[in-house]
Amino acid sequence: MLKQGLYQKQLQKLSPQQIQFIQLLQLNSIDFEKRLDEEMTENPALEIQSEDADDAFANNEQDVIDDTPAPILDKDADEYSMNDNSDGDNVETPEYEDYELDMSDYMDDVSEADEYSGYENPSDPNEEQKELPFAQSISLTETLEEQLAPLMMTDKEREIARHLIGMLEEDGYLRRPLKNIAYDMAFLSEMHVTEVELEQVLSIIQTLDPAGIGARSLEECLLIQLKRMSPQTDDLKMAKVLVEKYMDDLARKHYDKLTNSLKIDRVRLKTIVEIIRHLNPKPGENQISYKTQYIIPDFIVSVDDNDMFQISLTSRNTPMLKISQDYQDSIKGYQAGEKKDKSQKNKIQFIKQKLDNAKWFIEAVRQRQNTLLNTMNAIVSLQKDFFVDGDIEKLNPMILKDVADRINMDISTISRVANAKYVQTNHGIYSLKEFFSEGIQTDSGEEVSNREVKKILKDYIENESKDDPLTDEKLTDLLNEKGYNIARRTVAKYREQMNIPVARLRKEL
Repeated sequence: MLKQGLYQKQLQKLSPQQIQFIQLLQLNSIDFEKRLDEEMTENPALEIQSEDADDAFANNEQDVIDDTPAPILDKDADEYSMNDNSDGDNVETPEYEDYELDMSDYMDDVSEADEYSGYENPSDPNEEQKELPFAQSISLTETLEEQLAPLMMTDKEREIARHLIGMLEEDGYLRRPLKNIAYDMAFLSEMHVTEVELEQVLSIIQTLDPAGIGARSLEECLLIQLKRMSPQTDDLKMAKVLVEKYMDDLARKHYDKLTNSLKIDRVRLKTIVEIIRHLNPKPGENQISYKTQYIIPDFIVSVDDNDMFQISLTSRNTPMLKISQDYQDSIKGYQAGEKKDKSQKNKIQFIKQKLDNAKWFIEAVRQRQNTLLNTMNAIVSLQKDFFVDGDIEKLNPMILKDVADRINMDISTISRVANAKYVQTNHGIYSLKEFFSEGIQTDSGEEVSNREVKKILKDYIENESKDDPLTDEKLTDLLNEKGYNIARRTVAKYREQMNIPVARLRKEL
């Protein structure tokens, strides 16, 4: 028998508006601009307020929302302060749970949208529109098929060659066994080929450019390139022997073993190794075009003549949003009209929904800008010495909790702000994540950033003797002598984070 009862429990749920704010917060300036374009495409009630080109140019140096002025921080002050002398540690954010919309909100003058003003790049219809040129590139497959066209081959061989070229990976290697390729061609093309036929056609492909294409292993790739070099000197012949028989020893840098096996001295071994080092281990990658990735900063931090920090958002993060006047006029016209049929009611319901969405989006954008500015302001206040001098050794240990406590926000919010965002300073452009680091205790009791230790560690490795590189144990001893209490496993972790190989692999002839 089912029992009915009345229970009371407390749940914590995010409203759709809070979810929208969180999603906007973690976007960098480029992604935010794309998201803004999508929202404006989907919601015709949302518009960007236009302004004269001269006004936009005048506002270029102050790319911040009007109701959230750029924070100015005295580099000698312990706390930051906003221009309106408000407390920067307490950020007022709208409570969406109590947030209600009524039609009177839409009847107000659209000047309210001025609160979200910032720099805009106006376009002149009479101005000549120029597009950036881009370089055309052909793929590796097209390059090889062009070279294949003039060669004397049977129809079957040409079909096999095209299939083999299509099986090449991006680095130019053929890693699928020939036996499996024969099965593939029998199943897909109903063409019965033997491994011998595949081997013969593959040898033709390996004569094409770039040298080393179609190789099935690193050794074969290097040998193809060595065989095509001329003149075939004694050093070249010795290099082919080294690649064929002693590749593992070369990879492990067992130079003493190589000199004994090849019966040569270290001077000649160095010459042979230099020949191999100048070969291309991934010939296919030369034919791949990469899209250039540009870093666009989300913040600008500068120091003025009065030793004050000026902190602002870049123009991409400060759009001038407003509610469409046409949609507001439609609401007014409906309320003023006497005849209200069902079709008009459906139309007004659609308009009201779009107005609500636009209002929520504008509020989320404003909250995002406030949060970004206050987080960046707290970071600057904690890393003042670095922003003045640009010296990485002056970075203080700082974790997400330090910033969160300073502006009374959750750690997850700070993490979203720091994600994939950059700041432009007087000393260059830096990722926000670079300012967060763990602390290490020195003998004097001072806590320093682990980035300082990494820099010292890198300096030791760059200045070490390449005949006898410093091991992790030796590096640990040197850091301990310098006053940094650090363990060997920590040194190994920092070395791996900087993509520095172990001592044995840093050894040179």
